[in-house]
Amino acid sequence: MIAVLGLVVGVALGLLFEPTVPAGLQPYLPIAVVAALDAVFGAIRAYLDGRFDDKVFVVSFISNVLIAALIVFVGDQLGVGSQLSTGVIVVLGIRIFSNAAAIRRHLFHA
Repeated sequence: MIAVLGLVVGVALGLLFEPTVPAGLQPYLPIAVVAALDAVFGAIRAYLDGRFDDKVFVVSFISNVLIAALIVFVGDQLGVGSQLSTGVIVVLGIRIFSNAAAIRRHLFHA
């Protein structure tokens, strides 16, 4: 319940204050969001499977975001940032859909 309350408060504060992302960080925001979603869907799947651990979730959440941002940063330094961004999105997207399918199977037994 605390997580849901935190989400609601966070969304409300975001809508109220309309924060802006500095131009230098804008290429990393979509990657960070997808990496965070991967961790969240993985946590939901683990919870439904009875294997959820809050420490694993926090470490997974932070490491996913940092590793994805690091890959995009290295790509930017090499001049191939958009290609590596696409690669990160594809890999994390596959993981998100895989976890979503497992969640669906668990909830609907199908």
